[in-house]
Amino acid sequence: MKRRPRSEDQGITEQIRLAREQVEAVNDRVNKKAGRNLPMAIAVALVLGLVVLVSVIFVKELFILVGVGLVGFALYELSSALRFAGRDVPRLPLLVGGTAVVPIAYFFGGQGLWLGVCATAVVVALWRAVELAVRPQTRTGFRAFVADIAAGVFCLAYVVVLGSFAVLLLSMPNGQWWLLAFLIVTVVVDTGALVSGVLLGRHKLAPRISPGKTWEGFIGAFILALVAGVLLALFMISQPWWFGLIFGGLIAIASSVGDLMESLIKRDLKIKDISTILPGHGGFLDRLDSVLPSAVVALGLYQWIY
Repeated sequence: MKRRPRSEDQGITEQIRLAREQVEAVNDRVNKKAGRNLPMAIAVALVLGLVVLVSVIFVKELFILVGVGLVGFALYELSSALRFAGRDVPRLPLLVGGTAVVPIAYFFGGQGLWLGVCATAVVVALWRAVELAVRPQTRTGFRAFVADIAAGVFCLAYVVVLGSFAVLLLSMPNGQWWLLAFLIVTVVVDTGALVSGVLLGRHKLAPRISPGKTWEGFIGAFILALVAGVLLALFMISQPWWFGLIFGGLIAIASSVGDLMESLIKRDLKIKDISTILPGHGGFLDRLDSVLPSAVVALGLYQWIY
């Protein structure tokens, strides 16, 4: 067998090296503009999406377990971030009571949701008061005490109440398909905003809140959400095409507002991510930020139709 000249082998090796460097350079530029490790983010998103898909389609009660896990992680992340910022939020009663509200909302509806949230808020306040009584080193004054309680109530309102709207939707007849539909639209919005922003982004959407978001990204996501909304209306939730435009448009707006809300929270707390537990995404709350307000819109549209 005739061997290639050594110089030819070196030339091929050099070409492979240059090609690898070019691919890595492009990947670094995309990751920098996207603000995350895209390959890792995509892999994590696929796993989470598969878990949600299986739980919703086959036995929708399984989604209650998924919801408890997501709410629990998000509550822990947010309360920990607030504690890091100086607010002494009692995490144990917050986590126990907050996660318990999820199945309560599913089996007992809106009344159970509000009673569960109010009961948890009372327990959190009492827990903090007892801490002040038995642990003098935690005493920081009445104003700080009120701020700690307010921070705990904020965690409940932001994560538990908004998240439980998705569970309320799931409990409705055919609610699993509406739940899946609005989750798909939020994914389309997030992905569309990322791709459009990376490829076309020039004009900042809210530079003082989230410098990476652009108007081009929002417009691209909005258009894709309208398309997804029409398709989902026709083939998943059995609604006319015009309802799909309303569904996709409102979810796109709610999703974008939710994303900006969480960015504002992180900016106020002076942190980049709520946590780093999910590679390429930050934390669970970083993935739920667009879902939480979208759940309210989806449930409202369901009740409008039915």
